[in-house]
Amino acid sequence: MRDGMPAWKGFRYAMCNESMQGLPFGEQCAIVAGAGYRGIELAPFTLVAQGVEELDRPARAAIAKTMAKAKLECAGLHWLLAPPPAGLHFTTPDADVRRRTIAYFERLVDFGGDVGAPVMVFGSPKQRGAGDAPRPEARRRFMEGLRMVADRALRRGVTVLVEALDRSQTDMINTLAEARALVEEIDHPAIELMFDFHNTADETEPFDALIAAHYQRIRHVHVQEMDGRHLGAGSAVEAFAPGFQALKDRGYGGWVSLEVFDFAPGGRRIAAESMAAFKRIEARLV
Repeated sequence: MRDGMPAWKGFRYAMCNESMQGLPFGEQCAIVAGAGYRGIELAPFTLVAQGVEELDRPARAAIAKTMAKAKLECAGLHWLLAPPPAGLHFTTPDADVRRRTIAYFERLVDFGGDVGAPVMVFGSPKQRGAGDAPRPEARRRFMEGLRMVADRALRRGVTVLVEALDRSQTDMINTLAEARALVEEIDHPAIELMFDFHNTADETEPFDALIAAHYQRIRHVHVQEMDGRHLGAGSAVEAFAPGFQALKDRGYGGWVSLEVFDFAPGGRRIAAESMAAFKRIEARLV
């Protein structure tokens, strides 16, 4: 315990699977587990040809069994609305598209519940942006859509997490304060917040201050280098250490999940070098 904060039980590291897309899922799990991670986070689009409904109950059971065989837990789902299927949009003024999107989101909730995902990270910048619509109207539709899926998520034991994304990615919910305001206005136990070190370009406070300010609502953490490369390929070990210290000081017990945008090094190298970087970060903490 430090300064009255809860005792820290150690970080639980996971790795997102999209950098290994194309490999058999069992091989993905073997890479992640072999590098020392305890969880794997799933991007549904990497597992399907047309949509998540093609994964029937036996297929979902097989995914869960493969994770368990590798001694991995499902850390959650992310890239929820990235195609396939194409043409989804959560905040569009087009009511038919929005209904179809919310219906697919509900199917994702069921998939998450079936494979043991505790959280669903709602990033999907291209599927939530206001575009030509007035931002207040798009925000209202965003909130309404989340309210429509919230009860189903609660029944399935899944928490939907609103991810703040900077303006280079979307025009809808760009800071943690905006994300938190949306979450608190919805006021539902299945709708919460997450923190991504990479998505802080529009913030004015440092990582540790952001975590301290919003910690009560943070249920999940994503990490990668600020330029999208895997952890350890840049300056993140030094730069992110204060944020990790803030998490440790508060006894954070959720997942810290590696998500990268540059897949060129390959999943095996990304997994191993990033885990080594996690350990270097930990060595800086008190």
